[in-house]
Amino acid sequence: MTNGDGSGASETGARLDVIPSRPTYLGALAVRRVLPVRERRTIGPWCFLDRYGPLTFSEARPMDALPHPHIGIQTVSWLLDGELEHYDSLGYDSIVRAGGVNVMTAGRGIAHAERTPASNGGRLDGVQLWVALPDASRNVAPSFEHAADVPRFDVPGGHASVFIGALAGAESPVRRYSDMLGAEIRCHPEASTGLDLDRGFEHGFFLAAGDAEIEGRPAGINTLYFAPAGRASIEIRSREGARIVVIGGRPLESPIVIWWNFVARDMEEIAAAREAWESGTRFDPVIGHEGPRVPAPPLSKLPAPR
Repeated sequence: MTNGDGSGASETGARLDVIPSRPTYLGALAVRRVLPVRERRTIGPWCFLDRYGPLTFSEARPMDALPHPHIGIQTVSWLLDGELEHYDSLGYDSIVRAGGVNVMTAGRGIAHAERTPASNGGRLDGVQLWVALPDASRNVAPSFEHAADVPRFDVPGGHASVFIGALAGAESPVRRYSDMLGAEIRCHPEASTGLDLDRGFEHGFFLAAGDAEIEGRPAGINTLYFAPAGRASIEIRSREGARIVVIGGRPLESPIVIWWNFVARDMEEIAAAREAWESGTRFDPVIGHEGPRVPAPPLSKLPAPR
């Protein structure tokens, strides 16, 4: 059981650490960034989590991320509401809607952009996540996948949607390179939801909407709760209903460096990717985009691998 402050416990794997989000901007769009933070760089292979929305709009397009590069990751776009258009240097142009998922494998290098599509419902709410690719796969050829629907099934007190990986025997159709999980749990009002977990996984539980108690502890909106490997189950209760994004996976086998949009293993690899983006030697143009792209920031002192 957890201690009174929820930050530690005597039982292996029972601890829940609190990771609050912080405000930042994606262009003009205000977002809440949860990962990475100084105290917690990764959860399994997951190394980035941004929350945007919920918001409503009429004329303006709230999401308009200009072309930018990635290496060494998969990007995962999961919407709670609205639409998002992805287009990239491979020629893919895909609109994802709530209930579907877009997964882009950057591998050795890709450029992409994202925007609110011209035809939209005037709402935007979702999470943008990155998965650090394992050593054996981090230089694969770039690719893109879209799934309009993902597995959904009932759980006690709610239902689950698995957008990548597997949970309770249900497996998402999109490709993954690690033992991992990405899912959304919808908790019914006045209900308790119990989930069996893989003891070998680290897990994160992110309250995106509604109210919840996680293992008896009141959860804060836009806050992530981290459980180290060793936990076999989790219990979530809600008074009015809740939507919780669950991420998990086996801890990374080697340290990583995260700088700007790049995830690598050492500083030299980061510097080479930056130079390639600035010189236009590795990353092809984003097809269908005319206009500026995002310049790389100055290369100052890089963090050590963690």
